[in-house]
Amino acid sequence: MVATHFEELEAEALKLGVAERARLAEHLIASLDEDSEIDEAWAVEIERRIESLDKDSVDLVPAAEAVARTRAALR
Repeated sequence: MVATHFEELEAEALKLGVAERARLAEHLIASLDEDSEIDEAWAVEIERRIESLDKDSVDLVPAAEAVARTRAALR
């Protein structure tokens, strides 16, 4: 029986080490979700937030306090 191209790729991938298979899986999954507009928008937002942090123009809230505020708001 002749193996399909997919089966050959799968067999080769399964020969990789755990870390290499995980990396390959991450790349394959990421390739399914590619949306350059969304990625670009997030990159811009991340840069904006970093800049705000660098300029000390935002008030930081400890995680525990943020969670407590959120829980209180949901009650």
